[in-house]
Amino acid sequence: MADSALESLLRRDRTIVAASLATLTAISWIYILWLAATMDMGGMAMPETNMAMGTDMDLPAETGRSMGTDQEAGGLASVLGLQPRPWSAVEAGVMATMWIVMMVGMMLPSATPMILLYAHVGRHSLRQGKPFASTGFFAGGYLLTWTGFALAATLGQWLIEGTLLTPALASASRVFSGIVLMAAGLYQWTPLKDVCLSQCQAPIVFIQTHGGFRRDPRGAVALGFRHGLYCVGCCWALMALLFVGGIMNVLWIAAIAAFVLIEKLVHAGRVLPRATGAVLIAAGLWQLMA
Repeated sequence: MADSALESLLRRDRTIVAASLATLTAISWIYILWLAATMDMGGMAMPETNMAMGTDMDLPAETGRSMGTDQEAGGLASVLGLQPRPWSAVEAGVMATMWIVMMVGMMLPSATPMILLYAHVGRHSLRQGKPFASTGFFAGGYLLTWTGFALAATLGQWLIEGTLLTPALASASRVFSGIVLMAAGLYQWTPLKDVCLSQCQAPIVFIQTHGGFRRDPRGAVALGFRHGLYCVGCCWALMALLFVGGIMNVLWIAAIAAFVLIEKLVHAGRVLPRATGAVLIAAGLWQLMA
């Protein structure tokens, strides 16, 4: 009876994905409301963690943003000849942890169909006396890929913090925002985006293309890691938009996560990526010309 109920639940993968999205959105709104009640929404500086830049920690966000706009973040950080502020080990750890948790929260909902497919087939394989590695190994390999991306994003934040980011960890330069928006938009039109998205949209095709499920833990981790690489290839440019709207802007995080999920679930060919790319390119041009 219990097995039958679980099998029925596993078949409703899209329902579980929708529930995951709803949960993520609800948590995001609750967090936003909590911030509104406890913090200065104009400042949004990160207290007690020294995550802002030097003495700018005490400045209102409007001041930091105005200074960044007027000087275009130091001439776009002297044409990206950046001089990052040294981080302590604690600061680096806090930032890396923040990025890792954020990537897990953003990407697990869209990976749910693939993970549930693995679990579903694994249950049938076990009944036939031919078990393969636990679903946890596959999911761990997937999350390992995004952990690597999170560490790279942490490095990127360190490089531009204090020059191209405000104390609220959002873009301080229209030029920088325009470049990131246009780059993300152009990537939506590339063949690499198409290939990666197609692998993310069709879990069964991905498994068949890459040799099927693995019976050994190492193989399962490698398969999950490979699937994660396709997801990074599909979504890295969209994740870069966090540097525009705000790394700690939870509503912005939820919006990007929702779009990633929709993009993977809606099989509309190239229409959705191309349309999104056009909007991002237009927004980037507007930032550069404003």
